[in-house]
Amino acid sequence: MVPSESQQPVLSPAPVDAEQISSNMRRIARRQRSLWSCAVMVTVLLALGIASFAFPGLLSQAEESASMLLSSAIRGVVGLVLLFNVYTVYQQLQINRIHEQLSKQVETLGKMEVRTEEVYKLAALDPLTGLYNRRSGEQRLAQEISRSTRNGRPLTVLALDLDGLKQVNDRFGHPAGDELIRSFAERLNKAIRGSDLAVRLGGDEFLVLLPECKPEEVRHVLSRLSGVNVECKGQVIQISFSAGWTDFRPGESAEELVKRADDALYANKRGPQKRSLQIVGAK
Repeated sequence: MVPSESQQPVLSPAPVDAEQISSNMRRIARRQRSLWSCAVMVTVLLALGIASFAFPGLLSQAEESASMLLSSAIRGVVGLVLLFNVYTVYQQLQINRIHEQLSKQVETLGKMEVRTEEVYKLAALDPLTGLYNRRSGEQRLAQEISRSTRNGRPLTVLALDLDGLKQVNDRFGHPAGDELIRSFAERLNKAIRGSDLAVRLGGDEFLVLLPECKPEEVRHVLSRLSGVNVECKGQVIQISFSAGWTDFRPGESAEELVKRADDALYANKRGPQKRSLQIVGAK
């Protein structure tokens, strides 16, 4: 059964958003720029320190004075290197901490995406077949009618009804009937184009929206639906169906359009070639 609006879970606000992630990314970029700047500064200072080793001895004849300058320069360079190493370790720890925060935020967003997809499936798709449910079909039909009215392009509605489902349920049980519905829905989804929409209205009733569809294309869809078999308790059952379709007439409502398709369906269902449960063989 398709869950009602009150039964559908409601998503709680996401604890993180894209702005938080962008802010953390900017923090990482700033810290990396800071590290590069410090590396350049330390390199320049080291070069100056190394130069200071040689020039005092060249400019002064006093060996003692040159030795003191050399010793001071070495101590300064060592201290500078130590400070830079401490600063680098600190910055790396901060970057690692921000990376961990980003990883948690991305993981949280991934979970929210999964939950959003699950809620979408509950709200828009039929749980048994994976086709669109009645409410989604009605919304899409209203959109297609508006598009057809605006652009003057044809819109065909195809109504389908499985034959003999009650007999399958009575004889083999409801799980067998569900399998029959699933098998037919899978074939239906493969038989239509990407621009079309297959809807399970409920029970064994289906509706297909066919924008800009020619009459021969409707018959092509119906031909691809024939020959579907389901195995039930060692016996093979051939799925049969009744169909009726009609084209949108400018100015009519969605309810009127669907009713005319249903009228065509039931006219065909009551025809001389009315179908019943067909067991085509044992397996």
